[in-house]
Amino acid sequence: MNFSRFDHAMMRRALDRAAKGLWTTTPNPRVGCVVTLGEQVIGEGWHEIAGGPHAEVRALENVNAEGATVYVTLEPCSHTGRTPPCADVLIGKKVKRVVAAMRDPNPQAAGGAERLRGAGIVFESGLLEAEARELNIGFVSRMTRRRPWVRLKVAATLDGRTALEDGRSQWITGPQARRDGHEWRARACAILTGIGTVKVDNPQLTVREVKTPRQPLRVVIDSRLETPHDARILQGERVLVFAAREGRVPNADVVVLPNAHGKVELPQMLEALAERGINELHVEAGFRLNGSLVREGCVDEFLVYLNPSFLGDTAQGMLDLPAPAGLDARLKLKLVSTTQLGGDLRLLARPAASST
Repeated sequence: MNFSRFDHAMMRRALDRAAKGLWTTTPNPRVGCVVTLGEQVIGEGWHEIAGGPHAEVRALENVNAEGATVYVTLEPCSHTGRTPPCADVLIGKKVKRVVAAMRDPNPQAAGGAERLRGAGIVFESGLLEAEARELNIGFVSRMTRRRPWVRLKVAATLDGRTALEDGRSQWITGPQARRDGHEWRARACAILTGIGTVKVDNPQLTVREVKTPRQPLRVVIDSRLETPHDARILQGERVLVFAAREGRVPNADVVVLPNAHGKVELPQMLEALAERGINELHVEAGFRLNGSLVREGCVDEFLVYLNPSFLGDTAQGMLDLPAPAGLDARLKLKLVSTTQLGGDLRLLARPAASST
């Protein structure tokens, strides 16, 4: 499909608007919308918060959109949820053309394209689709795979060490990298750690370095329910604990998902999180849990902060993984991006076999 330079510019504008909801729309997708008449922008908006007006409704407020073109980053919905169908709003406004970056992966909401076409409105899609999918990578994962997009964060030295032999790790990276890590926390729906990290570091696991309108759900994997009752992670908003046996933890909901080895069944845990509306899961754990998540195919993306220093052979590594039989059997990654943050380097990488 041939899209004009103006089409591209307006969709990029819509994507910029969608990104304004990066930290607030969960469990809904991040969506932006721009309305034009000729080559003049007459309205724009974005989805700000779940339960609030959708991007198309915001963009069309107080706008005479008859004959207009609407650029939206996600196919307009066709179902009634907490808000009416956006497709019907567009039809009622008598717009002429709708351009969507991507089709809606949610089977309950899809069908807007057919509804619009049935009303005589031109519908086109696929413009900057890759960018739109990246913006909603967690929502797409939950809709199509019934599991959140799992991002594993690690801060390490150049020799791949994350902590001293006794577990001390504060601080391997500098303040700019730590602030950036909190921005990634803020965009996630939930932050996950293990009981080992709770015991050694006693983390709060909250967003603190940046302003955020909400705190992600905090999740702990604690097979034997050993979380100390005075742990800082249990303070504040309620916590979700996955365990392998029945029991209680103060200020926490306990979900029991045992596997055959008396540990938590990790893939099933991801399904349970998806059922709770978790799109993006941010992991900050120790090398043993990191390794278990990788071995069981639960990690989609690696967020690695590298500091130009060395800790030596006795320090802890990034992942507890068995040695491969040969170089060809090693876990291979593909780089998505590299960014320098002060004196540190941030790498974003995905398993090379990933199709995303």
